[in-house]
Amino acid sequence: MKTNRKIIKKGRERMFRHIVLYKLKNNSDENKKKLAEKFLSMEGKIPQIRELGVGIDCLGLERSFDVSLSILFDTKKDFLDYKEYPYHKQEVVPYVHSVTEKSVSVDSEI
Repeated sequence: MKTNRKIIKKGRERMFRHIVLYKLKNNSDENKKKLAEKFLSMEGKIPQIRELGVGIDCLGLERSFDVSLSILFDTKKDFLDYKEYPYHKQEVVPYVHSVTEKSVSVDSEI
């Protein structure tokens, strides 16, 4: 499989991408925006995050999820540290669980 990035060098750890799609309990535009803002609030507060992207669904199809989160980390270890980081565990995760009914994710080394 080809990738569009040439970031892997011999002897160097691969970067890690975490992507999650969320379906909200109440998918009003306001609730989508609040969840997106909560995700964006991690930027600058969690040092392991190299790059963070958030998207809000604009089609509203039956199969669509409402909000997407994509985070790039330097290493898989950075991702594992992020999962345990206090701001993520105490501020973000409880809020996400309170407003979402379903999520799917893919985590990959790139």
